[in-house]
Amino acid sequence: MPDINWVFKKFDELTPSELYAIMQLRNEVFVIEQNCVYQDADGKDSFSFHLMGWSEKKLSAYTRIIPAGITFTEASIGRVVTSPSVRRTGIGVELMEISISKIKELFGNVPIRIGAQLYLQKFYTSLGFQKDSDTYLEDNIPHIEMIRP
Repeated sequence: MPDINWVFKKFDELTPSELYAIMQLRNEVFVIEQNCVYQDADGKDSFSFHLMGWSEKKLSAYTRIIPAGITFTEASIGRVVTSPSVRRTGIGVELMEISISKIKELFGNVPIRIGAQLYLQKFYTSLGFQKDSDTYLEDNIPHIEMIRP
């Protein structure tokens, strides 16, 4: 696994360079790689906390932690993304484990709800999430809601 420096910040603590790197990685994966035209700047970033995994001054992994009542009734983890250059190294598991622990630090042992791309159901199940909805299309990609009680 690459040597990762994990940084966790509220939106207003992000530097312009960090915010640019976040938007660049999200665009690289969600818009270009997944060929999905959607409004990434959805108004939720400013209410969220941001977990960044840096490897050799490059943003390699990222999630945003969203407090309860913004996306879902429960706290949630969104915009889960890893750079293609670090995939299949275990960084995705580490990213999610740290995200879950940050939610516990911030809000206590609360349920966590995610909107997961359907093909990642097994990955999220391995982290304690359970399917909690029928399949639905979001930006033309099959998704399901999952909850970690």
